[in-house]
Amino acid sequence: MPVDKWSAPATVVTGCKRSRVVLKLAQGKEATMRVSTSHLQQLAIFTTVLTGGGVGTMYYLMQKKFVESDYHRLATQKLKACPVAMERLGAPPLTIHNIHLTDRDNRVDQSTAQIKIPVTGSRTGGYLYTCSTRDRDTNRWSLKQAVLKLKEGQTVDLLSAPAAPSCDAEL
Repeated sequence: MPVDKWSAPATVVTGCKRSRVVLKLAQGKEATMRVSTSHLQQLAIFTTVLTGGGVGTMYYLMQKKFVESDYHRLATQKLKACPVAMERLGAPPLTIHNIHLTDRDNRVDQSTAQIKIPVTGSRTGGYLYTCSTRDRDTNRWSLKQAVLKLKEGQTVDLLSAPAAPSCDAEL
């Protein structure tokens, strides 16, 4: 069974203008090659930029997936259909911000989605707390909870109004 002679980790020993890369070979031997410090700096910068670009792309794609999801769409439609909530926010214009990916209030699995959506209007802002479940038979999401909590402490329950046409306000 052949052993790859470059499989061992490299050790970098730096000097003033030149660096020496020491490779520990599989047979116990060492191989050295000289690399300038500027080349190592360029490699570090390139790696940092590439990693940052990858992280930024992943963040964008995750946010896009949330916005395109049925549970997010149902919640924002319910908010836009509630005149009391829109009036308290000072909307239109209504701005729906990206969710905070590290927030523990945001949980999504195969059957439930619980998300906290930041929203702002011209008067104030707040969070739209939602909970949705997926029907196993039809594979469709249904909104079970939608509560707008404003910065001032007011709440508007968007689903608790069987008598009202669109929503009910609570103070």
